[in-house]
Amino acid sequence: MPLVVGVRFRPVGKIYHFDPAGIDLKDGDRVVVETARGQELGRVVGGPCEIAEEEVPDGLKPVVRLADESDIRQCQEMETRESEAMDECEKLVRQLNLPMKLLRAEFSLDGSLVTIFFGAESRVDFRELVRELSRKLRARVELRQVGPRDEARLLGGFGRCGRSLCCSTFLSDFSPVSIKMAKEQDLPLNPMKISGLCGRLLCCLGYEFEQYREMKKEMPREGEKVMLPGGEATVISSRPLESIVVVEFEGGVRNEFNISDITRNQEGPTKRG
Repeated sequence: MPLVVGVRFRPVGKIYHFDPAGIDLKDGDRVVVETARGQELGRVVGGPCEIAEEEVPDGLKPVVRLADESDIRQCQEMETRESEAMDECEKLVRQLNLPMKLLRAEFSLDGSLVTIFFGAESRVDFRELVRELSRKLRARVELRQVGPRDEARLLGGFGRCGRSLCCSTFLSDFSPVSIKMAKEQDLPLNPMKISGLCGRLLCCLGYEFEQYREMKKEMPREGEKVMLPGGEATVISSRPLESIVVVEFEGGVRNEFNISDITRNQEGPTKRG
């Protein structure tokens, strides 16, 4: 089976596979790799391992070499140029009156290509911007429009929990999030309460979704009739993590019971799927 190594270019970002090309590598090593954008400096985050032939990405490129001091200095110089590129681009965006928000600039290791990420509400004709920017920076310029979730990842910030955004600290990929996840966890369906800085549903809605779904299979549903030591009652709500069910008796009295104290009607509503 083919041998590959995982490499990441940003502290939080997607992991790409490369051919180790016979170089002895370990986690944490800084390497120069060949990419579609030219040579770039990355960090090994997944030591060499064998993967199935069908999992090998198309056009698998090689690790060129272990990074040395000159490569690291070159990378630092490019980071300085990235700030300069953002300043120049900002001036031109204002001059050309383009409806776009600049997010980040990234140079290839040799400085021949700069990729500028931006957000915008619609398509933007940036052809003149590319021409002028290429002339000023003396490099090939690529502009890439990103969506709201990637915009939040690039800018960073703090979520409603008070912690740094998941997408800018540890999430390497965005998983699909749906309103069903909020419903299953009995969260308020107010968009203001379950949306992140990006305006999309919170990524963390998916963290405990499967756990809630499994636990709720054992819980009676709202409106279901159940038997208790005090007689028959109707389920009002439940708290799966505590195994607690809130019921209402015929006289209107409400109380809480552990799921172990409840006898369910076997002919009642079917369990959740």
